[in-house]
Amino acid sequence: MKKLIIVGGGSGGVALFEMIFVSEELEISAVVDIDEKSPGRKKAEKKGVPVYSNWKEAVKRHAADVIIDVTGDRQTGESLKSFAQHQQITLIPGAAASILFQLIDEKRALLAKIEDQHAEMENILQSTHDGMIAIDERATVKLMNRRAEEMTDLTFTGAVGLPVNDVIPSSRLKDVLVSETMDANREQTLDNGRKIITTRIPLYKSGILTGALAVFQDITEIKQMAEEVTNLKSIQTMLEAIIQSSDDAISVVDKNGSGLMINPAYTRLTGLSESDVIGKPATADISEGKSMHMHVLETKTSVRGVRMKVGPQKKDVVVNVAPVIVDNEIQGSVGVIHDVSELEALTHELERAKQIIRTLEAQYRFEDIIGESQALKGAIDQAKAAAATPATILVRGESGTGKELFAHAIHNESPRKFYKFIRVNCASLSENLLESELFGYEDGAFSGAKRGGKKGLFEEADKGSIFLDEIGELSAKMQAKLLRVLQEQEIVRVGGTEPVSINVRVIAATNVNIENKISEKMFREDLYYRLNRLPITLPSLRDRIDDLPVLTEYIITKLNQEYGRNVKKLSTGAYEELRRYTWPGNVRELENVLGRAMIHMLYSSRIITEKDIPPLQKRDAEASSAADGLSLDKKTLQEVIRETEKKAILQAIKENDDNKTKAAAQLGISIRSLYYRLEKLT
Repeated sequence: MKKLIIVGGGSGGVALFEMIFVSEELEISAVVDIDEKSPGRKKAEKKGVPVYSNWKEAVKRHAADVIIDVTGDRQTGESLKSFAQHQQITLIPGAAASILFQLIDEKRALLAKIEDQHAEMENILQSTHDGMIAIDERATVKLMNRRAEEMTDLTFTGAVGLPVNDVIPSSRLKDVLVSETMDANREQTLDNGRKIITTRIPLYKSGILTGALAVFQDITEIKQMAEEVTNLKSIQTMLEAIIQSSDDAISVVDKNGSGLMINPAYTRLTGLSESDVIGKPATADISEGKSMHMHVLETKTSVRGVRMKVGPQKKDVVVNVAPVIVDNEIQGSVGVIHDVSELEALTHELERAKQIIRTLEAQYRFEDIIGESQALKGAIDQAKAAAATPATILVRGESGTGKELFAHAIHNESPRKFYKFIRVNCASLSENLLESELFGYEDGAFSGAKRGGKKGLFEEADKGSIFLDEIGELSAKMQAKLLRVLQEQEIVRVGGTEPVSINVRVIAATNVNIENKISEKMFREDLYYRLNRLPITLPSLRDRIDDLPVLTEYIITKLNQEYGRNVKKLSTGAYEELRRYTWPGNVRELENVLGRAMIHMLYSSRIITEKDIPPLQKRDAEASSAADGLSLDKKTLQEVIRETEKKAILQAIKENDDNKTKAAAQLGISIRSLYYRLEKLT
């Protein structure tokens, strides 16, 4: 640290003293002035710095690296110069000190100007009607103005330096840091219930992202401001354009109850023209009943669903009437009139819609799953535990083991049971159709698109569950889109750009070995890990063959209702025949076998015997026979494989009565794969 002595205690010496005293690189050893009352000496004494009347005494007692001459006395300056040269001490003469003083004054002026600008900016920031919150590149709060404190019920001192999502969990400022794109005019509900409109923008300095800023307004206050500046004339102007284009019958009266406005729909419904209503009392259109306009003007409260008859034809209608209030003064009322017959038609349509919705809901519960084996009970217990969580579930098992049944039960056991359960077979639709069905599309997204666009199944299932069966058959493009849904909980409609947030539990199912598909680069590994968070493996029927009695009893009861039969049970021989079979089609194949047996047995028969059971081992025997008697007939291996594959597919379709879905399940392939092979082989 450099030590220095200031010679001269005038205003220049004081300025230097104040600047140097706070320096971490310079230390003032002494201050010299012949005037004991000089401001420089007084300042030094107050700060505990030694003072002297003679500079020679000061340099004698204190070592110094630098001497600053601010006396302005030429003789003193010459003496100091001679001494400094002899002692090899740096001397800053009066002329240089003068320049230094000027720089100090300029610096002070500049600092004062900066402080004034800072105060002005702070005043603007704190006075603005918009709330402002800024975060740094680490997503921690670094700025919050007074308006933001009022709207969020927070304080800057309590929020500064904390992660923004800890302070405001609903904030999406951190997302702007990730995307580095502006998010404009978004509605957001704060944690205190206040609704705001916010715009979020990334902040840069020299091209480098340094944080993000949110500017927001209270929607409630904006509405209040609009009401304060609105008068009856402006309301009437706006209402006129809306009313004239509305399909609802609307009438408006002033504060005295005189007719002010009607629309064409009103005339069509009541048969009354403007000349019959405008300027006339509010009771002019009523055939039976009390004027709801007058009631609202007297009480200043709305009425809804009031039945009455209007017009010369005594049209049966339902009316809703609301007051028009400006500056706390009633200025009129607005009535909307509905034809009762139209409402009845809408009610009928609503009931139809409810019936359709009910078909989308989950139908089964865990109590509907038949079986007592430990393998099945273990899967049920695992599924019940998974149902209580919001995590994605992957149900695995061979075809016919009940994967969809488990999906229904998981939804009904979960907190989402009061919302929709939507089922999608990923193998039954083409890629383009599946994409538009799952994610929806915007108006004009493609030829034939519905006007106004359409919600996708993910949006329809919001707050509920969506079951994606045969997930292993998804194309690479659809796998990527599904991965985005699982990661971001948002979708983008076909033909759209704006993301739509969703809250959906995904339950996926597959009967293929996904691990093999991953190794063959046919299935994304990252999607697999997202789906496989809570895997549930369902046991095959051959692994729980002891459940055969309860399963057959349940299936026979069900088929009796469907076929109008009264079969009681299976014979011992029939049971043994069923137990010896390996059941590649699992429970679905068991139901198919019992159904075929009941169809072909005598109507009066009550017991399914061994002879009623179709020859379950026939396919194995035929396959063995075919292999033993195979004749290459100079055919290539590829030709033999092609011919054998074609025979197997056609045989499976025939055995399943042309039901291709069951045939695909029997062959252990997807329905999409079956159609592909049929097209290729024929």
